[in-house]
Amino acid sequence: MLVLLPPSETKRDGGIEVPLALDALSYPSLGSARQETVAVLRELAVDGEAMMRALKLGPRQAAEVDRNRVVAESSTMAAIDRYTGVLFDALDAPTLDAPAREFAARTVVVHSALLGLVGALDPIPAYRLSHDSRLPGLRLKAHWREPISAVLENEPGLIVDLRSEGYAELGPAPARAGSVYVRVVSLGADGRNRALNHFNKQAKGRFTRTLVEARPELGTVDELIDWAASAGHTLTLGADHGAAKPRELELVA
Repeated sequence: MLVLLPPSETKRDGGIEVPLALDALSYPSLGSARQETVAVLRELAVDGEAMMRALKLGPRQAAEVDRNRVVAESSTMAAIDRYTGVLFDALDAPTLDAPAREFAARTVVVHSALLGLVGALDPIPAYRLSHDSRLPGLRLKAHWREPISAVLENEPGLIVDLRSEGYAELGPAPARAGSVYVRVVSLGADGRNRALNHFNKQAKGRFTRTLVEARPELGTVDELIDWAASAGHTLTLGADHGAAKPRELELVA
């Protein structure tokens, strides 16, 4: 089973004084793409004003330029500890026990615009780059789509895609049995499910925490749905996109 999470624009500072080692990250086939993205980001950071325009940063976010300038030399920490924001606050990875973190290391992957797919415990630096950032000479969608899709195509088991649509476009999951895209919805008074915005990320974080704490071994979508019900989460079948896209599940918040 593979659980795909989106990243967060906000990151926790600090970590251990060991710099980014691209060859130590999961999915070594993404190595050359990672090297290119890091190099372009560092080069852009030399011109602070250009970087702020490219990343759509305001005056109060100028420190993000400094982060990117030293991204290859700064401290690192586990990916699920590095990210903050609504989803990762709900996941609250630093408080997970050792068995839950070990399970996360085997099953949870965060999709970074800078580094592609990174394992939950892969050591990464603080940085600022989003799926819709515009880097000179490098279009992120064209850059990541093929190599990430190839990685996911080779994943044999259940794929549970909790990414935002923007990140899913940077590397679509395969359209096959056992590959599902999860949308967060609420049940209205009329009995209809409606998409959520703010609580979308919170629901995904809570669901992921429940999953890594329970550590179920799941191989099919039916097993996932049944386990979720037993754990207090409601997953229902959503739209079936046939050959074009993964099937959808709806997570009722």
